[in-house]
Amino acid sequence: MKFTFFADDKREEVIVYSKEETQIVNRIREIAEGCTLNLIGYIENEKVILDIDSVYCFIVENSKVYALTHDKRYKLRSRLYQIEETLPEYFLKLNQSCVANINFIDRFSATISTSLIVRFKNGYEEYISRRQLKTVKERMGL
Repeated sequence: MKFTFFADDKREEVIVYSKEETQIVNRIREIAEGCTLNLIGYIENEKVILDIDSVYCFIVENSKVYALTHDKRYKLRSRLYQIEETLPEYFLKLNQSCVANINFIDRFSATISTSLIVRFKNGYEEYISRRQLKTVKERMGL
């Protein structure tokens, strides 16, 4: 099998030419489609592989990035913008310090100052910035 790589700033695409569908071709497909993205989270001295589908949101507090799940808070060693670049389409930026999994959003609440608050199924609340409000409304059908 021959392998050729081209770097292109404008698109990411994997094209495989093969005589037949083999295990290698299937593995390349799985990787390209991003079956599951896993991150390493830390609680005290313990390392945990996080399943991206179980993360409610990623937040920044005191210059540290955390992944919030149903009942735990994992510290990450990546920057939020680095994580955001690799996330699937069902994650949505709420503000400069929060990227949310829309599958775990419970409800939206309006405040007196006409901003929106997002409440997650685990009880965590985060505000939607004015800059992101239009995008959030469009994506969520509000």
